[in-house]
Amino acid sequence: MMNRRTLLALTALTSALGAAALPALAAEPLKIGFVYVGPVGDAGWTYAHDQARLAMEKALAGQVKSTYVENVPEGADAERVIRKLVAEGNKLIFTTSFGYMNPTEKVAKSTPGVVFLHATGFKTGKNMGTYESRLYEGAYLNGILAGKMTKSKTLGFIASFPVPEVIRNINAFTLGAQSVNPGIKTKVIWVNSWYDPAKERQAAETLVAQGADVMAQNTDSPATLQVAQEKGVYAFGWDSDMSRFAPKAHLTAATNDWSGYYIDTAKAVIAGTWKSGDYRGGMKEGMVKMSKLNAVVPADAAKAFEEKKAALTAGTFNPFTGPIKDQSGAVKYAAGVPVPLKDLLSMNFYVQGVDGVIPK
Repeated sequence: MMNRRTLLALTALTSALGAAALPALAAEPLKIGFVYVGPVGDAGWTYAHDQARLAMEKALAGQVKSTYVENVPEGADAERVIRKLVAEGNKLIFTTSFGYMNPTEKVAKSTPGVVFLHATGFKTGKNMGTYESRLYEGAYLNGILAGKMTKSKTLGFIASFPVPEVIRNINAFTLGAQSVNPGIKTKVIWVNSWYDPAKERQAAETLVAQGADVMAQNTDSPATLQVAQEKGVYAFGWDSDMSRFAPKAHLTAATNDWSGYYIDTAKAVIAGTWKSGDYRGGMKEGMVKMSKLNAVVPADAAKAFEEKKAALTAGTFNPFTGPIKDQSGAVKYAAGVPVPLKDLLSMNFYVQGVDGVIPK
């Protein structure tokens, strides 16, 4: 797997070797297409991707020309949209949600002259790679604050779909909370949508009624935060800073910064150095960042948060290191044993302390 520094070094080396070393590219800008699962809006997952797209256009002005299609359902319609982007001449296409994996793979196999990158998936090919942020690192940090701030010892989590990515975040959030407050319980409500403000609001209200006084989410709207502020409890932004929607309730946000990855990938495609692979970046790589802490966070909570944040940034701490037990109390990973990547990518169990069952 190629990190950003290596990618930049290879791009520089390619330039030094001269154009004769690689196929000549047309003088026109590289056309790049993005497929978004939700509206661009002003917060959340899709917003973060689009901010990175804009940063890429600015950094590579004159070298790239990008377009996007928003609100694309995860299903047959995704394949139609991806094929349309190919027909429009896009040579690099980013499909930014888990449910686009199979349609992306299908189109990639039939169009070898186009490079495809799929976010959060696990299928790759000669002209198809995957990328994902280790946003569970941010979820763990959120959990530390939640564990320090809760009075009821009951946390809430509004979840989208029961895919490994979301289950990892629920577990990381719970493990972070338990690291500072062992008696924590996390209640989960699944809304079966990445973006549905009405469902997210209803779920948040239900969790507060069930005793949750700090809530997290794996959904895109600020509805959870707005309910938290109305009810006098706390919550977190997700994927982007959502503090402006509920400044009293917003403790911090685990955010994605995809800009460096998009810039480096576009440069590699232009230079002819791109190779398929699986890229996963976290706090160490600058792909995951935490927003400013709310002033209401006590000094001891802030200290615990900052210490673990520094360890994650240094690469000296892995949130998924044993001992880790499942809901029944059975040890899944012994003390000191990190969860293997293949298990992280297929995670399908709740850790001890999470209430409920994972939907089938």
